[in-house]
Amino acid sequence: MNLKDFIRSIPDYPKKGILFRDITTLIKNEKAFSETVDQITERSKKMNFNKIAAIESRGFVFASAVSYTLKKPFILLRKKNKLPADVHSVDFELEYGRATIEVHKDSIDDGDSILIIDDLIATGGTANAAAKLVEISKGKVAGFIFVINLFDLNGSESLVKKGYQVENLIEFPGH
Repeated sequence: MNLKDFIRSIPDYPKKGILFRDITTLIKNEKAFSETVDQITERSKKMNFNKIAAIESRGFVFASAVSYTLKKPFILLRKKNKLPADVHSVDFELEYGRATIEVHKDSIDDGDSILIIDDLIATGGTANAAAKLVEISKGKVAGFIFVINLFDLNGSESLVKKGYQVENLIEFPGH
């Protein structure tokens, strides 16, 4: 199954000049969604981790299914002011603005090894912020798995240069 066939491309969203890669067309197809979760699960076996984290919000779709399948705890990396207890926060640049992500301080224990899952990597700003959250929580990043890599925006490459293990299921140009 070619997962690329299930990704819809939407020009000029969320702003002019951005070509948005939409995963809703993949997740609405039970076979494509199932195949995606199976591929993430299989690739995760190359990594040594005891918890799974996902980046809000589309990363939750895939990571929760993988977490269930592997019987691993699931950690939410959320936008600012969405978590009710004490948090660690990291500010970062997006390709179209600034943002903050947070994690509950009690989600990651000292020495935990965390697999981070998200739907897409572009410039790597969000992924690098997620890694910082794990590390300031005294955890270790076991690796990243992305459904889509926008290869010409070099986000995956930036993570690899920092020594992180990165897996991508499919690739598209960013523009």
